[in-house]
Amino acid sequence: MMAARSVSFDADAHFMEAGMESPLDEDRVHDSFTQLIEEQSQDLNNQAMEMSSLDLEDETRDDVPSLSGAGSCVGVCEDGGDTDPLMEPCWSTATLRVLSSMPSRTIGRSRGAILSQYYNRTMQLCRRRQSRPAVHSFSRSARPSICGYRVETDPANFDREENKRERLVNNLQSLSESDRVRMLKAIPLNLAEKQELRRLALNKTDRSLSRSEIPCCSQLKYYIIIAFRQSWYVWLSFLSSLQLWQTALKTVSGRFGTGVLSYFVFLRTLLFFNFFLLLVLGLFLVVPQAVRPPTPLSSVHFYGLELLTGAGYFTDSLMYYGYYSNYTLTKTCGNTNDQSSCGFHLSYNMPLAYFFTIGMAFFITCIILVYSMSKSFGQSFRVDRSKGLLAMKVFCSWDFKVTKKSSVRLQSENISTQLKELVAEVNRKEVKSSWLQRLATVCIQILAWTICIGSTAACTCAIYYFSEHMHKDLQVRVRSSSNTTESLLLKEASLLALPVAVSSINLLIPGFFNTVAWMEEYDSPSKRNYVAIFRNLMLKVSVLGVLCYHWLGRVAADPGSVSLKCWESFVGQELYRFLLMDFIFTMLNTFFGEFLWRLFSQKVLKKERKPVFDIARNVLELIYGQTLAWLGVLFTPLLPVVQVIKLLFLFYMKKTSLMMNCQAPRKPWRASQMTTFFITLLCFPSFLGAAVCVTYTMWTIKPSDSCGPFRGLNTMFQSGKIWVEQLAKNDQKFSWLLLAHKYLVENPFFLFLAAGIFLIVIYFHSQVVDGQRKIIELLQEQIENEGEDKKFLITRLQDIHEQKRPLSSRRIRGASEESSFS
Repeated sequence: MMAARSVSFDADAHFMEAGMESPLDEDRVHDSFTQLIEEQSQDLNNQAMEMSSLDLEDETRDDVPSLSGAGSCVGVCEDGGDTDPLMEPCWSTATLRVLSSMPSRTIGRSRGAILSQYYNRTMQLCRRRQSRPAVHSFSRSARPSICGYRVETDPANFDREENKRERLVNNLQSLSESDRVRMLKAIPLNLAEKQELRRLALNKTDRSLSRSEIPCCSQLKYYIIIAFRQSWYVWLSFLSSLQLWQTALKTVSGRFGTGVLSYFVFLRTLLFFNFFLLLVLGLFLVVPQAVRPPTPLSSVHFYGLELLTGAGYFTDSLMYYGYYSNYTLTKTCGNTNDQSSCGFHLSYNMPLAYFFTIGMAFFITCIILVYSMSKSFGQSFRVDRSKGLLAMKVFCSWDFKVTKKSSVRLQSENISTQLKELVAEVNRKEVKSSWLQRLATVCIQILAWTICIGSTAACTCAIYYFSEHMHKDLQVRVRSSSNTTESLLLKEASLLALPVAVSSINLLIPGFFNTVAWMEEYDSPSKRNYVAIFRNLMLKVSVLGVLCYHWLGRVAADPGSVSLKCWESFVGQELYRFLLMDFIFTMLNTFFGEFLWRLFSQKVLKKERKPVFDIARNVLELIYGQTLAWLGVLFTPLLPVVQVIKLLFLFYMKKTSLMMNCQAPRKPWRASQMTTFFITLLCFPSFLGAAVCVTYTMWTIKPSDSCGPFRGLNTMFQSGKIWVEQLAKNDQKFSWLLLAHKYLVENPFFLFLAAGIFLIVIYFHSQVVDGQRKIIELLQEQIENEGEDKKFLITRLQDIHEQKRPLSSRRIRGASEESSFS
C-alpha cells in the first residue's frame, strides 16, 4: 500500500466533531497538508515501490472519465492541455481526500451520511449528559466530503436512512430544548428537513409527556415563564413604537437613501438636546421665578410686531435675562407675627441657581456630545467591506416578523435602496486619467475654492460694516426725542434689518457655491457633499464670528451709547430675531427652491426631473440655528422653547417637501460616516464656540447694574464666590469651600484641564477604533491568504498526482498485456 494511504484525514474523531474553531485546529490542517505533500513527494521519488490492488483500483478510478455517485461533480480532463486544476475539477483520490477534510465542504452530501453523523453526535451528548458539556463545542466545521465521493446513494439504502433518521429523532427527543435547537441548527440539511425533524421530535416529546403525569408545580413554572416572556416581548414592542418618527425615517430611508436619512436623524438628535436644555432651565430657573415673580413694571401694549422682534411686550417677561431676580427667593408665612407655626423657610438663591444651572447645562451637554461622538465613531468607522455587506443584506436583512402590507412595502423599499447603494459602491472604480487631465482638474478645483473663499470673505466684510452701520443708526434713533408709537414701532422694525441681511446671505451664497461646484469633477457623490459642507461651514463660522464680536465687543462693551439699561436682554432679543429669521428664510427656500422649481420644471420646461435634496445646505442650517440657541441660553432662558418648536415644524415641512418635490440621487451612495461627521461638526465648531463665548461673558464682561440676577457685580462669576464666602462666614465647617472655589473654579487651569481630559478621551477612543480597524483589516487579509494557501496546496497535490499518472498508466497497461498473453 502506497505511503499516501497511511495519511488518514478522517481518523481523528474528535477533530471531525469539534471542527476548526481555534488556531490549534488550523495548525492541524496545515500539518496534514504538509504531511501529505511530503509523502506524495517521497512516493514520487520511490518509483520502484509496488502498488497494491487497491492502489491500482484507485488509479484506475482516477482515469475514468467521471465518478459515479449522487451529485458527483468530479470529472477528468479529456485533453492533455494545461488547465487550472482549481477551475477544472480533475482531482485525484488524494486530493479528494484532502478536500473531504475541509470544514467548508458540504456540497452533494447524502442525507444518510448526515443523519448517521449527527446520530453519533446526539448519542455522545446523551452519554455525557451528566457532565453537561457545552454544545458550542459541536461546531459546523465537521462536515463531509464534496460531490458525494464514495457515498452510496442506491435506492436500496433508503430504508437504512429512515432507520438512521428514526434513531436521530429519538436522540433529539431525549435532549433538552436548547440542546435540541442548537443541534438542529448545526445539521447541514435544508429548512424543510430540519422542520420535519423538529416536528417529529416535538410530537414524540408531547406523546411522552402526555403518558406521564407532569407535576402541578412544573406546569405553573412553565406558564409563569411563558407569561413573563410574552410580557417582555410586548414591552419591547411598545418601547420600539415610542421611538420618535420611526416610521417616517424608514420611509425616507427607503425612498431617498441613507444620505438624506442622516439629515433627519441629525435633526432628531438636535431636538433631544433642546428638550434637555428646556427641561433643565425650566425646572431650575423658569419655574422658581414664575412662582415668585418680581414686582411688575409698567404695562406695555401688544402690537403684534413683538412676535418678530421679541421686544416690546416680551421685554419684561420670563423669556429674557433682565426679568430674573438678584435675591434669594423665600417662602414666608402668611401671619408674620407667628413665625413658629411656619416650621422651616424655603429659600432659593436665584443668582447662584442661574450661574450653576447654565454651567451644568453646558457641562452635561458637553459630556453627552463627547459620548455620542465616541459612540458614533465606533459604529461608523468599522471595517465593513461592501461585498460582505452586500451578501449580508441579500440573505439576512429581511424581517420575517413583519406582516402588515404597509410595513412589508416599506421594508422592501428600504432594502432595495440599500442594495442599490452597496452595488454602486462595489462597482465604483477609480477613473485613471493622464497627468494633463489631473493638472486641469486640480486647477479647476483651486479656482473654485478661490471663488468660494473670496465670496465668503466679501460677505463677512459686508456683514461687519453693515452691523456697524446699524449700531450707529440705533445710536441716532436713541438720541432723537420722539417717543410716539410710530417712532417706537419703526425703531423696533429697524432691528430686523441685520437678521434679514444675514439670513439672505445664508440663503443665497450656498446656492452660489453649488453653481461653482458644477465646474468641478468629483468621482463620488459623498466627496461632493463633504466639500459642500466645508464651504457652507466656512461661511456660517465667519458670519457667527462677526455677530459675536458685534454683540460682545460693541453692545456689551458700551451699552450706554445706545441707552440700554439691560444689554443682556437686548442681546437675547437679537438672538431671538436671528433664530426666527433663519426659520422664515428656511421656509422660503423650501417653497421657492423646491416646490416652485418642481412646478417650473414640469409645467414650463416639460421635464420630469425634480430637484435633489441639498444635504450640505440643510445640515449647516441646523448647525447654525443650534449655535444661536446655545449662545442665547445665557441671555434668553426660554430660547430652547423656540428652537424646539422650530425643529418640529422643520421636520414635517422638510419631510412633506421631500416626498412631493424632490427625487432620489441619480447616483446612489452610502452615507456610512455622515452622522459621525455631523456630530463632530456640532461638537467642535458649534458647541465649542458657543461655550467659549458664554464663558467669556460670565468671566470677564460686567453685567448690567439695573437688571438681571447679577446686578451690582463686576462679573457673573462673582456670584458663586460671594455665596461661598457667606456660607463659610456663617459656618466654619464650610471654610474648605473657599479653597475649593479658589483653586477649582476661579483658576482657569481646572477648566483647561477638564477640556484637555475630554480631548484626550476622544483622541484615545479614536486611536482605539483606528487600531481595531487595522487589526480587522489584517485579519481579513489573513483570511484571504488562507484561501490562497488552500488553493496553492490543492494545486500542488494535483501537480504531484499528474506526474505520477504516466507511471501508473504504464503499470496498468503492462499488467493487462501480461494477462492477455497468458
